[in-house]
Amino acid sequence: MRFAVISDVHGNTVALDAVLADIAVQGVDATLCLGDHVSGPMDPAGAADRLMALDGPVIRGNHDRWLAERNSEGKDLDPVDRFALMRMKTAHRTWLETMPATAVFNGEIFLCHGTPASDNAAWIDGWYQDRRTTLPAEETVMRAAAGIDYPIMLCGHTHIPRSVRLRDGRRIINPGSIGLQLVRGSPDARYALIERRNGKWLIDHRSVEYDCVAAAEQAVANGFAAWKDALETGWSDPDGLF
Repeated sequence: MRFAVISDVHGNTVALDAVLADIAVQGVDATLCLGDHVSGPMDPAGAADRLMALDGPVIRGNHDRWLAERNSEGKDLDPVDRFALMRMKTAHRTWLETMPATAVFNGEIFLCHGTPASDNAAWIDGWYQDRRTTLPAEETVMRAAAGIDYPIMLCGHTHIPRSVRLRDGRRIINPGSIGLQLVRGSPDARYALIERRNGKWLIDHRSVEYDCVAAAEQAVANGFAAWKDALETGWSDPDGLF
């Protein structure tokens, strides 16, 4: 069995289309999506349309939850989330409102956005400290994995591709972000392939080049010039983007 894992599209359909094209030639059985789908100043509705058509489970991220919980005017949302809410159709909002926080796929793959208990907490990376991120202490990672008895556990949220193996053999995998690279030194979209072969799980972190200038132009045209450098270079930190 072979699966694609995507996360943190943030409304970037230019990047998403490039990744979906790459996935299409990989021979996967399903595509699993880990949240933060539309909250970006590019094309929220287009991202929702594409993700609603996926053939695997889709869970919500923290931005998706905030969009689903806020009122229709979006008065208590940050500017990027408010932009996304205003661009979406009723079907998109209903999709977010009914989306689960976690899921189990194929009886052996656990999906969450941040940690099993929180969509707004980082699991296998410490959150950004200036331009740095850190691997948390082993006991911190293990504590969050307690009671999640699946060989593969998936998370997103930090936009940082990483795979760790716990001492008991369980794997925790963050595919990175499709739509917004932060302090990566590259604007390329990130996702992961996971495959079970001969009783073992294989992890392939993939990087896909796309027309990041076109995505940046969308953000600027929509009034979010602060996203330009992050989208075009991948060197920026998250300050001032949301």
